[in-house]
Amino acid sequence: MILPSIILIIAVIIWPITVSFWNSMFDYQLNDPTRSEKMLSAHIDLERYADNYFLVNNSMKNLQSFDETGLQKETFSDLIAGLDSFHQQLLADTEIEQKYQMVEEMLINFEPVNDDELRYSSIDNDFALTYKNYIQETLNILSRVEASSTDMANAIKTVKEQLTTLESSILQSNFIGFEHYINYLFDGRMWSSLSLTSMFTVISVLLELVFGLIIALIINRVFHGRGLVRVSVLIPWAIPTAVAAMMWRFLYDGQSGIIAYYLERIGLIADTGYLLSTSAGGVISIILADVWKTTPYMALLLLAGLQTIPGQLYEAAQVDGANRFNQFFKITLPMLKSTILVAVLFRTLDAFRVFDLIYVLTGGGPANSTESISVYAYKTFFSQQNFGAGSALSIIVFLCIVLISVLFIRFIGSDLFEKKANR
Repeated sequence: MILPSIILIIAVIIWPITVSFWNSMFDYQLNDPTRSEKMLSAHIDLERYADNYFLVNNSMKNLQSFDETGLQKETFSDLIAGLDSFHQQLLADTEIEQKYQMVEEMLINFEPVNDDELRYSSIDNDFALTYKNYIQETLNILSRVEASSTDMANAIKTVKEQLTTLESSILQSNFIGFEHYINYLFDGRMWSSLSLTSMFTVISVLLELVFGLIIALIINRVFHGRGLVRVSVLIPWAIPTAVAAMMWRFLYDGQSGIIAYYLERIGLIADTGYLLSTSAGGVISIILADVWKTTPYMALLLLAGLQTIPGQLYEAAQVDGANRFNQFFKITLPMLKSTILVAVLFRTLDAFRVFDLIYVLTGGGPANSTESISVYAYKTFFSQQNFGAGSALSIIVFLCIVLISVLFIRFIGSDLFEKKANR
């Protein structure tokens, strides 16, 4: 059974983390054509290049016909010759020339180039940099000509747009190593989201432990209708988190929320809009919603632990004259230690990764004041489509989870595991 376990661990845990780490080594952005692929070396997008080089070459030649005075004729000729020189250097590579001809033929026939092997070709890094610099120099020269000649302004503007697109077809390496991680070390938003996540985790888990233990002690007692009470207690936990967040958002609403209304009436908040429109109110809102949602889960785990405690211990304690208070601290808590440690560890790891509750309830607002590290990573990934930076954030979350687990087991749960090993 060891080999299947190893394969499962690699497939489910190690492989996704490795892919995320590899993505974080690149400035990988889907919304930027020059960074939409992971490239260790410079490449050229032959589809974009072939389409735009033809347009640039013709447009540059047409500029000469607009130059009625002939003052810029030599300038335009030099620019055309320079672009042609770089084009010939590019096609000096036999493989690139063959691909270019195939791509050009497909463009003439209005066929899309869907084969990435055909569309992209590796080129020398120095050549890519030199070519891009020359295009930038050409754009600067055309800008000066545009400023001095209003007659050619529209024609030059068209050429500049085409040159900019031509430049974007030359893709430099976007491998940046650990730059994303270095940037996040000085990113105030990242540290703010990490602090909010840590505070949310500590407060919510502590409250859930206290309330969960109280509920577990109550429903562990024998009374009429205990089964119905146990089922009712689990209802909040059974509700999907996104649904629960939408429900609490309605209850917190400043205009129609009943929770906001009564909290204002009893003087706990200044006005009904406080909970969702202020930083402190937003933090309180997500903590209360999470405590309501997850306390039943904590109570269920603790109830399971309570039912493993032999009843003879309490009977013996009563014979010795111990009251309820002493029984709780001398028998219940010590016997529940292992259950509490496991429950707190699970809830801590789960709370640190909180996403759906915050995203639906506050969206991370107002002004990112309730933005957890997972919400920040999601926005970077999907709103900005910055897969490199988003992958770096996901690795940071993973490292935090590992650190929490190690510290928890090392400093809090070490004696628990030692005792189990000695049994």
